[in-house]
Amino acid sequence: MKVAQLSGSPRANVGKKDAKALRDAGLVPCVLYGQGTQTHFSLPDIKVEKLIFNPDVFKIELDIDGKKSNAIIQEIQQNPITDKVVHIDFLELDAKKPVKVALPVRLTGASRGVLAGGRLMQVFRRLRVVGLPADLPEAIVIDITKLRIGQSVRVKDLENDGLTISEAKNAVVVSVKMARGASKAAEADDEDEE
Repeated sequence: MKVAQLSGSPRANVGKKDAKALRDAGLVPCVLYGQGTQTHFSLPDIKVEKLIFNPDVFKIELDIDGKKSNAIIQEIQQNPITDKVVHIDFLELDAKKPVKVALPVRLTGASRGVLAGGRLMQVFRRLRVVGLPADLPEAIVIDITKLRIGQSVRVKDLENDGLTISEAKNAVVVSVKMARGASKAAEADDEDEE
């Protein structure tokens, strides 16, 4: 999992007026919880937006007034009109406790079905997984080289190294569908060559 570092400053007051003043000053109000006590702090919105508007999932090393902790983003609240980040909840990581994260799905290889004119359909861009923080990969990588027209990769087909995928086992992650220009003959030729 990718690592990012953020430095925050503790919040003296907690409430609507204080949160609005922070947002007007270019800061985002945040909460860190998960290990007993909650810590209220703020982060610069420019640094936060670089992490949020990004396809990757980050383990964040927080430094709040000298106190360091590892966390992940649990929930983001955004303004529905401007998409500006309004509030962030961070979950402090414990090496012995499993955590639930939505990891990005990355496809590698050139599918035989797509080369024959089929259409690639990626149903899931992210998969929800549960695992220990040390076992969490950067992304779930799927090799689609052997996929032919009409074939698919389901959640149950994925290898899980210490991870439990929370999606339905029979759910299709990626598939190759028949397209108008696709030719079954082109695929048959490929099989003959092998």
